[in-house]
Amino acid sequence: MNDDSFFTLSVHAGEDRTANFGALSVPIYPASVFAFADADEGIAIHNYEKEGYFYGRLGNPTVDALERTVAELENGEAGLAFASGMAAVSAAAFTLVGSGDHVVAPESMYSTTTNFLKHIGEAFGVETTFVDAADAEAYAAAIRPNTKMFWIETPSNPLVRITDIAEVAAIGKKSRVATVVDNTFATPFNQRPLELGADLVIHSATKYLGGHSDLTAGVMIGQRDLVEKARHGAAKLYGGNIAPQVAWLVLRGIKTLGLRMERHNSNASALANMLLEHPKVAGVYYPGLEHHQNHEIARRQMRGFGGMLGADVGTADAAKSLVDNLKVCTFATSLGGVETLIQPVALMTHATLSPGERAAAGVSEGLLRISVGIESIADICQDIYDVLG
Repeated sequence: MNDDSFFTLSVHAGEDRTANFGALSVPIYPASVFAFADADEGIAIHNYEKEGYFYGRLGNPTVDALERTVAELENGEAGLAFASGMAAVSAAAFTLVGSGDHVVAPESMYSTTTNFLKHIGEAFGVETTFVDAADAEAYAAAIRPNTKMFWIETPSNPLVRITDIAEVAAIGKKSRVATVVDNTFATPFNQRPLELGADLVIHSATKYLGGHSDLTAGVMIGQRDLVEKARHGAAKLYGGNIAPQVAWLVLRGIKTLGLRMERHNSNASALANMLLEHPKVAGVYYPGLEHHQNHEIARRQMRGFGGMLGADVGTADAAKSLVDNLKVCTFATSLGGVETLIQPVALMTHATLSPGERAAAGVSEGLLRISVGIESIADICQDIYDVLG
């Protein structure tokens, strides 16, 4: 696919002109129950011997449209939609690992994923080794006979560290270990992990896929056998299904994904370079910067460097002062919306980790996570510059 084709793909992915009377916008099917024409059809559909719908939690035409769309965006065989990104995270894990198994994951990533892996260790005996994911060989060194899953988050939350997906996936294949990539920060506009050898990709669709800070959703994409195992296993048993109304909102957001990501990419790059020159900023973390630890890997596996960056303003008090005085940018959690959102990481998303765990993850007291929006980059930079002084 050439660079410009993604703009076409994001508009038309998953489209079926023969369905829904030719409606360009997929209708919302709010039905929780679907009737059958006769006993034979009902039994066949219920037992998955024939395509169709029978109960909303287990299948819905609007949700199906979203699943086809995200599978096409990521160039995967199948997709599965969830009520949240964490539902997708947990479904991926429970599809691949069980009691007594072992996982290798980044020491620096989204804190709730870290806490989830710690939870399944305590509750189910699934042990996780946390490694420096910027070093692909760290995954190889951590392999045990019972290792079943490599977890990758690249760019990572909040320090936008980069993992070499192709190298880690190749190590996994050699050792019969499945590789899962959280592609939320990059989106399929910037990076397609399945094409680099990953087995599953997950997204918090709450973020860039939805794009407007008005929904909560998650998706999983990958090999059909793994996705169907998740559909009939973790998704069915734990009940993290998406509502059709929310699936429709994600579909609508995806129509402009290419346009939005192009702007997020350019704005974040400009802001990172501005902050790099500011004397009150102790460090800037953005994979598009040449001094970034894995800039060359990012250049190789990404089309653009994304809309997320980290900036260290030195102290927790400085971080609090900045978010208290913003006028254009917004002090809020989450990310990936059209608005620029800024939050102090150590005091919020990573506050659930111990000081030692935050230090191991590279999260300093003055670290700000910035989700750069699509506003005028001059206005974004001026707002932050005015506060920093």
